[in-house]
Amino acid sequence: MSVTIDSQGMIAQARQVPSPFCDFRPLEASISLLVIHSISLPPAQFGGPFIDQLFTGQLNPSEHPYFEIIHQFKVSAHALIRRDGELVQYVPLNKRAWHAGVSEFSGQEKCNDFSIGIELEGTDDSEFTDAQYQTLTKLTKAILTRYPLITPQRITGHSDIAPGRKTDPGTGFDWQRYLQGWAVN
Repeated sequence: MSVTIDSQGMIAQARQVPSPFCDFRPLEASISLLVIHSISLPPAQFGGPFIDQLFTGQLNPSEHPYFEIIHQFKVSAHALIRRDGELVQYVPLNKRAWHAGVSEFSGQEKCNDFSIGIELEGTDDSEFTDAQYQTLTKLTKAILTRYPLITPQRITGHSDIAPGRKTDPGTGFDWQRYLQGWAVN
């Protein structure tokens, strides 16, 4: 599977699950950062509809005790890569997804304004799957082609733009494997 992104930031190969938790980027903002995240709902459990439900404001607080805490959060990401490599898109890449929160990269605050956020289904300390790395590699190549201001030096983890507040994608994410994978293929 190759990944293609159209001029509106839609990923042709992704399952589309539109999120209301997005808006237009500031006019002066240029897309120049890629942020890698990880998520699992409930914590440390994979599969199920709960990530889609969180990112679309439909998470039922009675489904799990943890959901009582997070069900009212207005958060999203541009895309999610599930454990089996499935690619899900919530927000067009040209729009601002609400994924980074209070954040800073190279002296620039409000990373949501100028970044693309990709979630990997996983936890901070679990290994990610081969299928996830394969899909992430293909998606990264397509993003770098469509958004040339994103360079290898402008690909980072959520923990790096929100230190002390966020820890994802965590120690289970193999940065060397990821960076070498798309750089040589």
